[in-house]
Amino acid sequence: MSSLLVFPGQGAQQPGMLQRLPRETLVEASDVLGEDALLLDSAEALKSTRAVQLCLLIAGVAASRQLAIAPDYVAGLSIGAYPAAVVAGALSFNDALHLVSLRGELMQQAYPQGYGMTAIIGLDLATVDRLLAQVHSVDSPVYLANINADNQVVIAGSEDAMNAVAGLAKDRGAGLAKRLAVSVPSHCPLLQTPAKTLAEAFADVTLKRPNVGYLSGSRARPIVTVEALRDDLAFNMCRVVDWRGTVQSAYERGVRLQIELPPGAVLTGLARRVFEQGTVMAFDGARLDTLQMLLREEGGRQP
Repeated sequence: MSSLLVFPGQGAQQPGMLQRLPRETLVEASDVLGEDALLLDSAEALKSTRAVQLCLLIAGVAASRQLAIAPDYVAGLSIGAYPAAVVAGALSFNDALHLVSLRGELMQQAYPQGYGMTAIIGLDLATVDRLLAQVHSVDSPVYLANINADNQVVIAGSEDAMNAVAGLAKDRGAGLAKRLAVSVPSHCPLLQTPAKTLAEAFADVTLKRPNVGYLSGSRARPIVTVEALRDDLAFNMCRVVDWRGTVQSAYERGVRLQIELPPGAVLTGLARRVFEQGTVMAFDGARLDTLQMLLREEGGRQP
């Protein structure tokens, strides 16, 4: 049996999320960025896409260092792929900070207002696809963004188009259509241009082959080459997230322990149905020694 660390995406952020993490990682991040990382997680600062993404990177890396036991696999949803790559030994924390800072700025500049993401719960993928086709247009774009579970998907696009799809979804019996705390239309073709700019920045970054299994949240399968990893990290902002497939892929590979790194427990809830014969826990709210014991039992090792 194997273990998996998962890292959440934008929308999981919480004010004060960095305050209880080890100061060593926060000081390191501050030195690299040339600013106080502890100022990134205020409610006001988190209105910025750049601040949100940096907070999620820093939190994931800091908590993983606290665990101090390497998993068998890592996976990240959207921005979560960056701390996953750091923990897998494929990307340095220094480079990740610079890339994520740029990533957030590019996404924010591309769509400063009028766009975002909405979760739809209670309808299957085929039904949502039909609704998207009914509403989408050049002037009012809306796309599938995330496949989170059998009955939970996320759409991305303009406010008007998302509202139209949400209204139709409720008419079809959706239990919930909720606007997410994400101010950009991630994981759809609207972000192809900033993704290409980010890919150019990767030319100056040294990547390594992952030393633990790295599961792509877009492809729902392991990535083992540097070239494929570079492509996955640079372009995941404009590709549909298949988190349902990623979790299922991990389970089929023998994973029976999933631990979600901070903040929150959204991915923990999504994994429970898949991991009926395993253990799913969130770092937040759990004892560190309990998590370390579980990792050791699943064959974890000192990094």
